[in-house]
Amino acid sequence: MLKHENIFVMDDSRAHMQDIRPLKIVILNLMPLKITTETDLIRLLSNTPLQLEISFMKLKSHTPKNTPIEHMMMFYRDFESMRNEKYDGMIITGAPVEQLEYEDVTYWDEMTEIFTWARTHVTSTLYICWAAQAGLYFHYGIPKYPLQKKMFGIFPQYTLEPQLPIFRGFDDEFQMPHSRHTELHREDILKNPNLTLIAESDECGVSMVMARGGREFFITGHLEYAPNTLDHEYRRDRDIRDDVELPRHYYRNDDPDQKPMVTWRAHANLLYNNWINYYVYQETPFDINKIE
Repeated sequence: MLKHENIFVMDDSRAHMQDIRPLKIVILNLMPLKITTETDLIRLLSNTPLQLEISFMKLKSHTPKNTPIEHMMMFYRDFESMRNEKYDGMIITGAPVEQLEYEDVTYWDEMTEIFTWARTHVTSTLYICWAAQAGLYFHYGIPKYPLQKKMFGIFPQYTLEPQLPIFRGFDDEFQMPHSRHTELHREDILKNPNLTLIAESDECGVSMVMARGGREFFITGHLEYAPNTLDHEYRRDRDIRDDVELPRHYYRNDDPDQKPMVTWRAHANLLYNNWINYYVYQETPFDINKIE
């Protein structure tokens, strides 16, 4: 399937010929359509010239409803079986629970255990969408706020720290998909000396926060989204509710019968490459057991 998606996959014989240690990346996938999210993330990660070994983590306290159990058993492992391992990088995805209070999420206790574990077992962690809000709340006490209407569409962002390696090669403005019902307030971020607001938008607010010198990145949007993801979300919701608005800055001429305008993929690839290179590969020890 990955080769069909034009995702580069290295076979075992070639991997063993390279005299380097593959970077170990673990993905905690909380999204409902897990196979879609896997493909989205691997598509971005595969563009690095570095050798990656990707593992998928699942929660013991939550059983997904939209992914075949056979797929979960074949490709995912419980956190409990991985807690003694160390990883060069970690990605924690969003989840469809953002309108709940954090403590009301059924798997919150296990999530907080993983958040704590990541700080001593992972060199750098990307938190995406709900995970970004949850991570900032758990680690730094940053609250989330409900929106009057869903933040839905592709929004222009600008960097506040353009000299950071995570933005190497970026333009002054870049686009990012957002699909969320809650937001962070920049004032809360700026008041915390342990956090650096590194990208935001006039339309959708806080988009990227960095902590611990790049060992933690919190991204409130979805740079990993495929071109048709927002289209699928829009049509799904439109079929069950009558108050669904068009995703903004997405369809040509704001016409859902026309193809979406893909404006974020180049910067998505660049960001993930920069993260892997400058915050994982350049920072992680060769002996992975020395991560602390």
